[in-house]
Formats: sequence, structure tokens, C-alpha cells
Amino acid sequence: MALREVAQKQARGQRVWCVPYARNLSGIQIRGNAKDWWGRARSAFERGNEPAVGAVMSFRATSGMPLGHVAVVSDIVTDREVIVNHANWHRNKVSLKMGVRDVSKHNDWTLVRVETQPGRYGNFYPVNGFIYPKDDG
Repeated sequence: MALREVAQKQARGQRVWCVPYARNLSGIQIRGNAKDWWGRARSAFERGNEPAVGAVMSFRATSGMPLGHVAVVSDIVTDREVIVNHANWHRNKVSLKMGVRDVSKHNDWTLVRVETQPGRYGNFYPVNGFIYPKDDG
């Protein structure tokens, strides 16, 4: 469903953003800019520093990324590397199966590097943590 919505937006010449993509993919219904998700999730969703498949990784706002960013964990490779799917990391595109490495001093996912091209990791980005979808069971 998330990819279908992206294709429809692109066909209409509309911009693809990380927030609606993450919301559709994860089922986590939070509104507002990505930088606001961590705070808004406080009372409605579990949050933490352990990656989990289906969780949303909440990136802090930076000077280069003033609205923050959100990505959805699709796989866990090791305790310090996950695979994410997200939108608008590369302008107006969906990026599937991109690696993210925890490079934080205390192995707590507060600082990461994101795969920009296969096997190549870019800048350092601060992360709030992970927002976990509600268990419907």
C-alpha cells in the first residue's frame, strides 16, 4: 500500500515525504513533521533504543535535516546494523533495504550512519530511538 501511494503521488507530480510513507508502512498513526514524532509518540506508543522489525527509527532534526526523518526497520542484521525502508532520503524517492549502522559510543542507537549507495555509508546522524507499533494481539 505504501509503495502504491508513492507511485500515485509521483504520477501526479507530488512530492514523496518520509512521514506519510512511514505512517503507511508501519501503521503508526502520528501526524506532523518527523522531528515531532518522538515527542508525540510518548503517550501513545512504546519507545526505546532497541531496534525491532516494524519499528520507526526517529532521527533528530539537524541543520542539514531540519524537519528530522523517520524510517521503518525491515530487518535486523546484527545488534549494530539494521535494514530500513524510507522515503525522501534521496529527494522524492523511496529507498528500500538500506543499511543503517549504530556508531554510537555506548551502542545505544543514538548516532548512526546510513547507507547512501550499496556498501557506502554517509554522514553521522543523531537518532532519538525507535517507536514501536502497537501489538494488535
